Amino acid sequence: MQTIKAGIIGCGNISNIYMDNCKKFAVLDLIACADLDLDKARAQADKYNIPLACTTEELLAHPEINLVINLTIPAVHAEVSLQALEAGKHVYVEKPLTLTLEQGRKVLDTAAQKGLLVGSAPDTFLGAGIQTALKLISEGAIGRPVSATAFMMSRGHEHWHPDPEFYYAEGGGPMFDMGPYYLTALVQLLGPIRTVAGITSKALTERTITSQKKHGKSIPVDIPTHVAGTMQFHGGAVATLITSFDIFGGSTLPHIEIHGTEGSLLVPDPNGFDGKVMYRRLGQEQWTEQPLVRGYDGNSRGIGPADMADALLHQRKHRANGELAYHVLEAMWAFHLSSDSGSYYNMKSTCEPAMPMAELSFTS
Repeated sequence: MQTIKAGIIGCGNISNIYMDNCKKFAVLDLIACADLDLDKARAQADKYNIPLACTTEELLAHPEINLVINLTIPAVHAEVSLQALEAGKHVYVEKPLTLTLEQGRKVLDTAAQKGLLVGSAPDTFLGAGIQTALKLISEGAIGRPVSATAFMMSRGHEHWHPDPEFYYAEGGGPMFDMGPYYLTALVQLLGPIRTVAGITSKALTERTITSQKKHGKSIPVDIPTHVAGTMQFHGGAVATLITSFDIFGGSTLPHIEIHGTEGSLLVPDPNGFDGKVMYRRLGQEQWTEQPLVRGYDGNSRGIGPADMADALLHQRKHRANGELAYHVLEAMWAFHLSSDSGSYYNMKSTCEPAMPMAELSFTS
């Protein structure tokens, strides 16, 4: 079987699941990893049997690597992705695509100029949960979608994350942290977004870390920690989305509900690959659980770059592509920009929802 040789830049916590899963996809050949801390790269290479641990510069200069998986911190997503593109490599980056719209456009334009592909997380929408919900909608199980609600309700990360400061700094906050999962799922299920109206706030101007590494340290809150708003999609559906780090007492709100002219659909957590999919048609009193479609129902992070590699080999469009990621990035900014201006934000970008997922070959 043909393979695409890949290298990972960034050997932090998220790299573990990528390295583990990338080795399972027959279409990917993970041959190198790099990090600013070379000892960290060497440790991951030993742990996951990756042939080469090296610097970023060495990885980008490697003549056999075709695809770079960029797992660096969001602040340098654009910088590292542009370096990879300039080196002639296709690039798949962790969410978000970039921090700013200007950076995102530069990444996409550079890729287009060089004839290279850009992909971006999240790839959870390729999992069995969202794919099952997509199948039900496409089959007309709830009729024409007319409305949706989505909630990401959290108390924030300072009570468990060892280094939570960046969640409350510029480029952080609940929308940029978790919004990509919810918005990507909604775009897949309802189509591209046309208009956004948002309001933002923050409950606290300072937070205290209670996780062990930095217990007791106070950190400033420089960004909104509660982002609420409404979207209208090009297809006509209207959705309400709240992402929050200000829910201190817990919540029972559902992750995503979609309501149509013939029924309603309960969509599982878009930050996972599985979960229960339930629907109830007009006139029915009970909810029906829909069996998950065959596919990826475990933690399959890495399926995005695997699908991208398969697309390269078969000359087709990959699913977690740059246009989708940029549309989601613009939508996240749209909530904040609408709140700041006190007016609707009309989206300038669009995208095509991805084709339903096909099962990729595993090595075992």
